[in-house]
Amino acid sequence: MTARDKVLSAGDLQDICRCQKAEGKRIVFTNGCFDLLHVGHLRYLEAARTLGDHLVVGVNSDGSVHRIKGTLRPITAEMERAEMVAALYCVDYVTIFSDPDPLALICLVRPDVLVKGADWPLDRIVGAKDVLAWGGEVARIPLVPESSTTLIIERILARFGAKDSIPV
Repeated sequence: MTARDKVLSAGDLQDICRCQKAEGKRIVFTNGCFDLLHVGHLRYLEAARTLGDHLVVGVNSDGSVHRIKGTLRPITAEMERAEMVAALYCVDYVTIFSDPDPLALICLVRPDVLVKGADWPLDRIVGAKDVLAWGGEVARIPLVPESSTTLIIERILARFGAKDSIPV
């Protein structure tokens, strides 16, 4: 199986999750932009995976990232970001979503565990009330300090400056 094989439509993902849950498997869901994949992403997803049998990741579409992060983002196109996330051993399935938030996708997947970073207060986690209402859990995972896409971009700009000074 290739990483691309793990990137599914929302409908296919719903069918797979329904079957997995019928077999008694715990589905864990998280979402994010995952623009420039870094160790913070990896450790977050590894920790999320320990909370259940299958980890499902919703990756924000390019349009969604523009709205959240500004017009200069994403750096990496949505299908490439989804494929990179899918390539991680701890990730079972990935889908791309373009809604302003992942609520529709969360309701489609109906995870047993919804995961976000610890920087999100519980009352601001989209889908938390829904997941708790159907008997699921919400987990908040600590972030890796000094590990973010924004910091990577800032470090590149500080070291290389203008485009014409970047070595090939």
